[in-house]
Amino acid sequence: MLVLLVPVVFGLMGFAVDLGRLYMVRGELQTAANAMALAGATRLIGTDDSVDKASTAAESTGLESSGFQNRYDYGGRPVGDSQGDFTSTVEEPEFFETATDATAGEQGAGNAGGTTAKHIRITVAADAPTLFWRFLPQAQEGRTQVRVQAVAGISAPLCTACGLDGIAIAALDSADTTHFGFTLATRYTLGYVCNGPNQPQPLAGATQRIPYLIYNRLNEEAEIFADEGTQVFRIGAGGLPASNVEARSCAVVNSVEAVWTAASPLACALPMQPQRVPALVTNYLCGLGMRFESTPVTGCESIAEVDTASQAFLADTDTTDVEDYAAYTGTGRRVITVAIVDALGDPQALTILGFRQFLIEPPANATNIDITDGNGRFNGLYIGSAMPLRQGRFSGCSITAGPGKVVLHR
Repeated sequence: MLVLLVPVVFGLMGFAVDLGRLYMVRGELQTAANAMALAGATRLIGTDDSVDKASTAAESTGLESSGFQNRYDYGGRPVGDSQGDFTSTVEEPEFFETATDATAGEQGAGNAGGTTAKHIRITVAADAPTLFWRFLPQAQEGRTQVRVQAVAGISAPLCTACGLDGIAIAALDSADTTHFGFTLATRYTLGYVCNGPNQPQPLAGATQRIPYLIYNRLNEEAEIFADEGTQVFRIGAGGLPASNVEARSCAVVNSVEAVWTAASPLACALPMQPQRVPALVTNYLCGLGMRFESTPVTGCESIAEVDTASQAFLADTDTTDVEDYAAYTGTGRRVITVAIVDALGDPQALTILGFRQFLIEPPANATNIDITDGNGRFNGLYIGSAMPLRQGRFSGCSITAGPGKVVLHR
């Protein structure tokens, strides 16, 4: 019996070893495909070249120069390597408008263009080495192909949105749940609220002035960049900083916000007098300026720790004035996501209705916004909900439009 059982036992052991290795390889390939899909989906921002940039981002996860190259089989074989006895291939990414098409469509069915693509599908196939199965007639080559897919894309609209740009504007039409009365591809001037007559006019090239407020996100417990002027500068430069306290880094639909105390609106200037805004508004504009230049613009030197705080932010790669958002070729740094509220009449009771996005535009014949503008004005092209946010949650409200975040669908 012992002699008879020895080959059976060894056969079962060999089967278990090779099967376990196959499952491990499949898991490693799936992780690689997931990483590629997520990296690609973050670049789907509704511009003409977003598909090309998504493909490049997905492929970058397989570059050895990144230091984080995708590998499989105990981390010994690069994903996408066609050299050697065991090869792997990454098929061309496919792009879809809907998650349903991306998860159910046949191979080669993805044909969405840059302005419509919201989901990416990655397919990876690789040879999984076998040790004991090669003794079987059907597996003498010592390899078995494993194939995986991953789909990532933009989620449903977020009820809790994080990393926003810290300002609130009033809806032009609260009944319009899609665009709140704003018109796509229309340029507006966003200017800080002032009280009384003599309301400022829009900047050149804009259809109308849209008042805004900076809502309160002062972190009184901050150990670094504790100065509130520096905190507002950082919000302007990169949105609400990440925090383990959700209320500091996020905003919620249907919640009530209040103006940042030190940024309470002032009276509008009289005719022939220079306009004026709270000092924090200028700090916010200094932060917005970091989206156009890699160093703080002249006039921002008085902000505490500005040289250190500015090192975390890069300028956009496209700082030109664009009439059509589809032609924008930048990294998304110029896209700001703002809270749309019911009204600005009571700065202490701003009820959030949703979140929408603008592309900041430089003034005519200039390369950056004017941080010295006495009304805190800058132009923004309304783009709706084109770009995914960094983080957030869907539950807690009933909305049908707004920005989402990048998620894995499969």
